[in-house]
Amino acid sequence: MTSCSSESRGDESIFSSIAGEIISEFKAVIISPPDQPMVKYRTIEWTELMPKDDLEAILNQPDYIDEIVDGSPEDQLSSRVKSAIAMASDSRYQQALESTRVIEEFNNQPVRIAGFIVPLEFDGEQTITQFFFVPYFGACIHLPPPPPNQLIYVSYPQGLKLDALYDPFWITGVIKTSLVENDTATSAYSIVVNSISPYVPD
Repeated sequence: MTSCSSESRGDESIFSSIAGEIISEFKAVIISPPDQPMVKYRTIEWTELMPKDDLEAILNQPDYIDEIVDGSPEDQLSSRVKSAIAMASDSRYQQALESTRVIEEFNNQPVRIAGFIVPLEFDGEQTITQFFFVPYFGACIHLPPPPPNQLIYVSYPQGLKLDALYDPFWITGVIKTSLVENDTATSAYSIVVNSISPYVPD
């Protein structure tokens, strides 16, 4: 009995030691910080991507634009833009409409921004692989493109299925100050995408 009891206590001691090591390792895995720290994405507004003087110039458009008569040929969107260019070729307003000036502090920053998708390229399954991200629906399609510093170019090789162009999205990723010229428009920013998700208000 004494021998058997001693062996039992010995087994229990070995088991306790092994169990203790397993628990310690388990705690270490749980408590240890992950290899990659969690990235915090700053939610931004489109106007933050513009220099303040560009924004002020666009908000204070020339009076003649407001004086165009509804229903006249000049009231057509394309005509209005052409008229603005012709009549204000040297104005601050026109410069703002074409501005590629960026906010350098945003370069390589993780951000989250809401907007709409303007498809540029598709794969064989009609999945969008390149697009412009824009602040309002219809930009570059039904409406003239925004200033380049209000356009974000996105290359998205994994592809995105889009049910409707009027669906807004959130994009999170690392924004870059890089100029991309396309037949559709010119963008002053691009973004390395982390995620794309349907827009839901905060």
